[in-house]
Amino acid sequence: MNLRRLGTTNLEVSPLCLGTMSMGSSAWKRWVLDEPASIPVLRRALELGINFFDMADWYSLGRNEEVVGQNLLKMTSRDKLVLATKVFYPMSEDPEDRGLSRKHIATSIDRSLKRIGTDHIDLYVIHAFDAETPVEETMEALHATVRAGKVLYLGASTMYTWQFAKMNHAAAMNGWTTFVNMQCQYNLLYREEEREMFPCCRDQGVALTTFSPLARGFLARDESATARTAHDPYQGFYGDEIDREIARRVCEVAARRGVSRAHVAMAWVAGNPQANVPIVGAANTSQLDVAVEALALRLDASEREFLEAPYRPRDVINDQNPLRRPRALGPD
Repeated sequence: MNLRRLGTTNLEVSPLCLGTMSMGSSAWKRWVLDEPASIPVLRRALELGINFFDMADWYSLGRNEEVVGQNLLKMTSRDKLVLATKVFYPMSEDPEDRGLSRKHIATSIDRSLKRIGTDHIDLYVIHAFDAETPVEETMEALHATVRAGKVLYLGASTMYTWQFAKMNHAAAMNGWTTFVNMQCQYNLLYREEEREMFPCCRDQGVALTTFSPLARGFLARDESATARTAHDPYQGFYGDEIDREIARRVCEVAARRGVSRAHVAMAWVAGNPQANVPIVGAANTSQLDVAVEALALRLDASEREFLEAPYRPRDVINDQNPLRRPRALGPD
């Protein structure tokens, strides 16, 4: 698997990132893999040439970083890995143990480093926008993690474009470290980031990483069902008549190509003209194999047009309304 440069950074990453929300502790969410079941997936990822791994302190309330980070470091050397983790969501009942305040960021980065077992994070991502903390406080605190050598690069996830631009502007005006990565949801059923976020990132040289290529499993339903897709509340985002029509078209293209629906949905994201690194989750090694195989599947222009044609504008998904279904806009 050929590595590529992540935006303007010096990080060389695989064209696929393994998202690890499903690894850690089943006590957190019942679809999460405990450590023994996580290890084969991590090992297979390395065998396939994946070197980019996405974690978060909130996943399994810290256990995710322990399971993923410590096991990867047993399997290969630190300099062969690009490790990302995130900060924002509550880690306890303590009201200060959440958000993007100076205190929470300073505490969280040290805890993440200890759990993973490394002296630095390659990409430190804020999980969402914190409306309760001044952006200057957040960006200065994040800059301090870079200045201390604990973090190499900064990223952001799941927010409005104006919020992302406001935070980067504050950093630039004060000589602080800016975000070099935006991580956002993107798939055939949710393409709103094409309107503002993608052009903004392209203009500013910000690298894109995209998650949920199968629309929380909706585009491959009954084909790669997992315990997570059966209980994921975010699946409520999808399922109206237009979504079902797009899913039907994915099935049609897959049948014509002799591949699975997951192959087609993944190939559409990976082959997007706006270069991005898809983040994929995997409940087992076979799902990971499919994701890697999809990188080699090239959809032609007519196939892409056929898959995209039914799409319509819909509500933006962001973490200010995480369980709100993104309805179609326009006449009912």
